Amino acid sequence: MADGRQSERALVIRRGVQRLLLQMGAVALPELSLASGRRADLVALMPKGDIWIIEIKSSVEDFRVDRKWPDYRMHSDRLFFASHPEVPSSIFPEDCGFILSDGYGAEIMRDAPEHRLAPATRKAMMLRLARVGAMRLTAAELAGIDVPLEDDEA
Repeated sequence: MADGRQSERALVIRRGVQRLLLQMGAVALPELSLASGRRADLVALMPKGDIWIIEIKSSVEDFRVDRKWPDYRMHSDRLFFASHPEVPSSIFPEDCGFILSDGYGAEIMRDAPEHRLAPATRKAMMLRLARVGAMRLTAAELAGIDVPLEDDEA
């Protein structure tokens, strides 16, 4: 899902990260609005129920001008930045994870420290993920887009 706010480079980074997450058994929703009013670039539901937020940065300037990312901690168990090889990983905070993506795939270069969500926040995030995911699935089906009806866990 692209809404025109993402650069082509950001979409390439996201595609690589999404491929990595699928390999890890996770599902992810891009551009998810949060209770705080912020919009996360990518929210992943990991196989054991952990919630990760991945903030995509396509350039050094993109990182420097964005100061909203600390708010994402209150909506996730782990917070990662994702970028591409031309952006130095050293600009990203050490207390966040870092994912390197080239569009064809990605690799976690630095794991994110865990900061567990409060139960009420976790429930709200799970409901948000489920509702938005179902809404997007319904919209895709109504638009005539073929959508798989079964998952691998059934």
